[in-house]
Amino acid sequence: MTCRAVVTGVGHYLPERVVPNSEFEATLDTSDEWIRTRSGIERRHFAAEGETTSDMAAHAARAALTDAGLSVSDIDAIVLATSTADLTFPSAATMVQHALGMTKGFAFDVQAVCAGFIYALSNAHALIVSGQAERVLVIGAETFSRIMDWTDRSTCVLFGDGAGALVLEAQDQPGAATDRGILSTDLHSDGRFKDLLYVDGGVSTQTTGHLRMQGNQVFRHAVEKLASTAETALERAGLTASDVDWIVPHQANIRIIQGTAKKMGLPMERVVVTVQDHGNTSAASIPLALSVGKERGQINPGDLIVTEAIGGGLAWGAVVLRW
Repeated sequence: MTCRAVVTGVGHYLPERVVPNSEFEATLDTSDEWIRTRSGIERRHFAAEGETTSDMAAHAARAALTDAGLSVSDIDAIVLATSTADLTFPSAATMVQHALGMTKGFAFDVQAVCAGFIYALSNAHALIVSGQAERVLVIGAETFSRIMDWTDRSTCVLFGDGAGALVLEAQDQPGAATDRGILSTDLHSDGRFKDLLYVDGGVSTQTTGHLRMQGNQVFRHAVEKLASTAETALERAGLTASDVDWIVPHQANIRIIQGTAKKMGLPMERVVVTVQDHGNTSAASIPLALSVGKERGQINPGDLIVTEAIGGGLAWGAVVLRW
């Protein structure tokens, strides 16, 4: 038998405020059509004043626990992916730990920008298969609205806020490609491409900073690297693209999503797409999409899922799992 990290619960949270594309027309040289045709985004959610990343993460975590039929006392660890933590320290994960009333185990943040949830999922998987934890809450949460340059129409219209969470649980499986749970992971980064997507400020420079992006260059890297990492992860699991029921990609741009699916030889009918409703929520986008995909009835037990993401760093990777 083989120990697998199996998804037993999923949930998400979106702030109450919905911001349609038309809201940007009053302050920017842009339009709903311009945004939709270039990104596929129609609306996004923005956190309320005083609403933090850890607040949203805690909401999503509670929803995932409810879906799993578990209480916080059943959880051994929290791994939270975010680039927009409430404070420099302590970690947002420990704030969620406190908000949930969890007094045992451990909690920590992972920072890999839009690839953060893939990195967090890989870390949680390693904790489970190594025997360090039996059940792990894996969360992606972001308040990217707090780092936008509202004069830059090429970036500020693309991002949104939100959170999503999974419960991963150790389960013995036969050790075959038909097992439930995480079957393989694949991670990469290359710091040479830092200037393609970054925030021009931080603690050691004593500045706050705003998000900066060379969109065309990011697009060029994204399709190639996402398809490649997904194919590598599938190969490690002893599977091929033809075995995949659903691609659940990072929801950054519909053209990247379409390009990656095409490169993998899969139709868009097998891709979970939420970018139109949420925009790019960075590390939150994959767990949000998984939760919404389950709500819609798209994702069902036994489905083989490939999830992949790329973000600032550049950092990218993929996870293959059976629901």
